[in-house]
Amino acid sequence: MSRDPDRYGDETTIDRLLGSTEVWAVVGLGPNAERSAYGVARVLQAKGKRIVPVHPRAATVHGEQGYATLADAVFAVGSIDVVDMFVNSRRVGDLVDQAIAVGARAVWLQVGVVDEAAAARARAAGLDVVMDACPKMELARRGQL
Repeated sequence: MSRDPDRYGDETTIDRLLGSTEVWAVVGLGPNAERSAYGVARVLQAKGKRIVPVHPRAATVHGEQGYATLADAVFAVGSIDVVDMFVNSRRVGDLVDQAIAVGARAVWLQVGVVDEAAAARARAAGLDVVMDACPKMELARRGQL
């Protein structure tokens, strides 16, 4: 796949986020095992990440308490390294603004989730950005699964 690393995340950024981060807020993560977010969160957890489910229903998933909003999650768990978004691209702009507001270090937009303007705002605010990619797939590509 040919991707512009300046827009979609370069290999160094992806490696850093997969390797040196601890707390991942997974937006759209609920208890439905059939959803991609469920499996990806399980893989992140198996790789030593603390996952924080962020979903309107605030369900507990993989043993971690869920929260309705990013602000609620930060209030409860402290800082968030990566906000991983399993949402429709139309929702990304508001969520990126929330990630900036709560002091997240990075935003990761899943495969098929693209919002150029929101990504530019995140970069301008100093956040790392990965877009249209999956951490589980990136770990597999690197031989880490």
